[in-house]
Amino acid sequence: MSEHRVKRLSAFVADQIAAGEVVERPSSIVKELVENSLDAEATSIEVRSVAGGVQSLWVRDNGIGIHKDDLALAVERHATSKIVQAQDLLGIGSLGFRGEALASVASVSRFKISSARAPADAGWYLESHGGESVGYGPIAHNQGTSVEVWDLFFNTPARRKFLKAERTENQQIDIVLRRLSLAHMDVGFGLVQSRAEQNTLPAKGTESKRLNLPAGDPQGRLAQVLSAEFVEQSMFIDESSADYRLYGWVGLPQHNRRSMDQQYFYVNGRSIRDKLVGHAIRQAYSDVMFHGRHSVYVLFLQLPPDLVDVNVHPTKHEVRFRDARSVHDFIFSSLNRALRAIRPTGSATAAQRIEAPSALANQSALRFDPPRNRNSGDLPGGLAQAMHQQQGVTDTFAEWRAADTPEEHPLGYAIAQLHGIYIVAQNASGLVIVDMHAAHERIVYEKMKAQQEAGTVARQRLLVPLTFNVSEADAQHVEDLAARLSQSGLLIERLGHNSVVVREVPTLLADADLEQMVTDLLSELAEFGTTEGLNRRGLDLLGNIACRGSVRANRQLTLAEMNALLRDMEVTENAGLCNHGRPTYVQRSLDELDRLFLRGQ
Repeated sequence: MSEHRVKRLSAFVADQIAAGEVVERPSSIVKELVENSLDAEATSIEVRSVAGGVQSLWVRDNGIGIHKDDLALAVERHATSKIVQAQDLLGIGSLGFRGEALASVASVSRFKISSARAPADAGWYLESHGGESVGYGPIAHNQGTSVEVWDLFFNTPARRKFLKAERTENQQIDIVLRRLSLAHMDVGFGLVQSRAEQNTLPAKGTESKRLNLPAGDPQGRLAQVLSAEFVEQSMFIDESSADYRLYGWVGLPQHNRRSMDQQYFYVNGRSIRDKLVGHAIRQAYSDVMFHGRHSVYVLFLQLPPDLVDVNVHPTKHEVRFRDARSVHDFIFSSLNRALRAIRPTGSATAAQRIEAPSALANQSALRFDPPRNRNSGDLPGGLAQAMHQQQGVTDTFAEWRAADTPEEHPLGYAIAQLHGIYIVAQNASGLVIVDMHAAHERIVYEKMKAQQEAGTVARQRLLVPLTFNVSEADAQHVEDLAARLSQSGLLIERLGHNSVVVREVPTLLADADLEQMVTDLLSELAEFGTTEGLNRRGLDLLGNIACRGSVRANRQLTLAEMNALLRDMEVTENAGLCNHGRPTYVQRSLDELDRLFLRGQ
């Protein structure tokens, strides 16, 4: 039997292990170097890559630079200018702080760093191959820092085999730079990606792609990084509480995507991926997003640094919140409030758009007025109620009387009904077509929700209590959160180490698979600390009831009934979409109609 003894790893092996955590691929290097440039107060950052960054990478900035005596120390592991003592980890304000990036990059590549502190100072450079210094001395250099990396993984060829095709690596570099650029609108970014020319070292290339993101143009940057459609189909929000501030751009529900590739979330300027944050945003959109689609957003959460731990993972993509539940609830309530404030407008955009000031340059340094909800008070003209009973749901069609000016009613006035399905109306801007079933479904649904929220949740006591086994951890959750569950209408108690009993359930959910429902709910509680899943099930049933109780196709409406429906839409939350995520109306301006018929051409 061989003897197993503890041995000290060589410096080379230790460096390779550490580098494996930081340098996954060329885009990882770009992320670390660009973050260093941002910490150095750079206002312009240029990135160049050849062959997907495998043959060469070059990052240059105009930041404060590195002192010549610090160059050698800068490429040593755990050497940094951003923290000094352990207490500094509790309030990190910089993007980098671990002191690992430069050392990790240098250990797996041929590496050169050049820097100058001020325009009048001479520049200095340090060059190393695989972590071994091969050159040091003066160099002509403008203020700032340049880092050149070539022949990546030359000393660990096995790792090089795990890299993807050049096109894929180029795409990852592009994504990293775009993601960082959204959090720093006051910084200009440039990217040039080239195809390699053979037998050159350092590698040179022929230019194949260029990206230019000028500073101080938020709308232009959003259009380049996401799309021009997002700029048109989004609203700016700014919500604050005692410790938290959430601001940024959220796509309107009808602007959605099949994948989650355009979701950007930042905590104190740091791009993160967090399940809790994603869950809160999905819940906020759940009432208005079409099934299987994903929202688009660029959101920034600011909170005191001591309320979030960023020292969780070497890549710094993950954070840990001190009070995760309050962060979840704040994000959900802020977004939910903004989405519920959407009302029909007289413009061609089927929602109330809230824009950030056009002069926005530095997001992290400016505050904005929070979005203001429309006043949904009494409508001019006074609407009388005409009662209609259908499947137990009361429809409130009001008697319509024309307002003094058409601008007072964004959806205008009904002209006719088309095939018993659509209401055709005109407003000051042009033509409005309303899906009467989808629109009435949203109106009834919102009224039923308001009635439910106004009182306590209706409960039903089980004739035979339901007992079943769960894990010991889930049983503990039931014991700890019994009061919160009871507020949602679910009376559940712990019986033993791993068993629970359900005694009361919300009336709307009495016919559901209770065991599966409770199991799913406990899983959500364990992961996100919220009972929103239970509330969501109740709302889904309300939505089904509203759908069945709304006006059906081929039902003939009078002009007064059609206009009353339009007036109700104008004061109903989320009126632009039914509760299944389908649009309730579309609008075409007179200019669009003129172009359609070639008028004036």
